[in-house]
Amino acid sequence: MELYETIAARRSIRKYKEDPVPRETLDRVLEAARLAPSWCNRQCHRYIVVSDPETRKTLGELIDNPSVECYEKAPYALVLCAEPSDSGFNAGKEYYLVDCGISMEHLVLAAAAEGLGTCWVGYFPENPVRNLLGIPREVKVVAITPLGVPDEAPSARPRVPLGKIVFEGAWRRDNA
Repeated sequence: MELYETIAARRSIRKYKEDPVPRETLDRVLEAARLAPSWCNRQCHRYIVVSDPETRKTLGELIDNPSVECYEKAPYALVLCAEPSDSGFNAGKEYYLVDCGISMEHLVLAAAAEGLGTCWVGYFPENPVRNLLGIPREVKVVAITPLGVPDEAPSARPRVPLGKIVFEGAWRRDNA
């Protein structure tokens, strides 16, 4: 799938088939995430691949999200973590969040290009997830996504027109 088509076609998937995803396919998706640019090329992002069904189920319960069932059916849950000490802090910004956002976007687009679904979740109780997966205290848990074969094809949701989000030369509140 061509890049712009992949971007336009990608959806958050909350229903999955229980079909397996070959490890080679998962590795290609993770390789795309690994290749993401980062602050000073420090590459602070780390992924935990959760394939154990019981651990995925517990992870889904911890997330307490309407899409909890997807963690039971999708063959993988991917937990994105960051080592902030491997990133930077400048002008009030913690760059590990930017770095991880770029990496996760690479991951979800690569998954879509492979015909797989993801649903990027950023709201969850960090410490219970940390305890479940043995994540050290100094490591931040940034995002979680199931990854698997979609069992739904959601329609595109409305997007704000380009003219409302792109300003020429300076900020404007009255963009048409």
